[in-house]
Amino acid sequence: MLITGIKSKPIYAPLRFDEGGRYHLMLGLGVGREPLRRVLDEVRDQQALAVARTEVLYVPAAGDTGKATDQFALPGLAAVCLFGNSNALLEDFRARLGRSLMGTRLYVAGPESFIGMAMKVALDFNLNKDEIRAEECGTLARRVRCIHCRAITEDVKTNIAQCIGCGLWLLVRDHYSRRLAAYMGVMADAEAPGELPEIREVFL
Repeated sequence: MLITGIKSKPIYAPLRFDEGGRYHLMLGLGVGREPLRRVLDEVRDQQALAVARTEVLYVPAAGDTGKATDQFALPGLAAVCLFGNSNALLEDFRARLGRSLMGTRLYVAGPESFIGMAMKVALDFNLNKDEIRAEECGTLARRVRCIHCRAITEDVKTNIAQCIGCGLWLLVRDHYSRRLAAYMGVMADAEAPGELPEIREVFL
């Protein structure tokens, strides 16, 4: 069964602009556009220097053909970059963190799986919790790691999911690993082989 209230399960708050930051790096996927726009409104109300030190990396939602200037219409931004998928964005994000300066603040908006992968990169560069803000929006589908074969199954929407690695049916737990950016999946029929709990869509 799912266990709720586990402390490792991330808790997200609405994004807010951090006035203490010297540089601002914003990452968004799909519906994450709206929280980023909200933060940009706060940036605009600060000063031209804050705008000039703000970069946006964004993956548009499927069917969204708007140009970067339409998505984030704020003159003077240091950069607005669109990507075809989250992997390309994260690769660019890693490169930018490699040359980032002290005082950089990170803002991430999108589904939890996207936030988790961005956080994983941020941890590789030793960003601390005071330098990172994240807002979850969009699908609740989970990234699940099989504790038996260590394979990662993406986009899991059900309480029971079949591992793409070993084929076992996994119970999706609420235990979350920030290091792996994934929830843990354990064999669902370990005590009674072949007997699975009802499979339900719970992460929509």
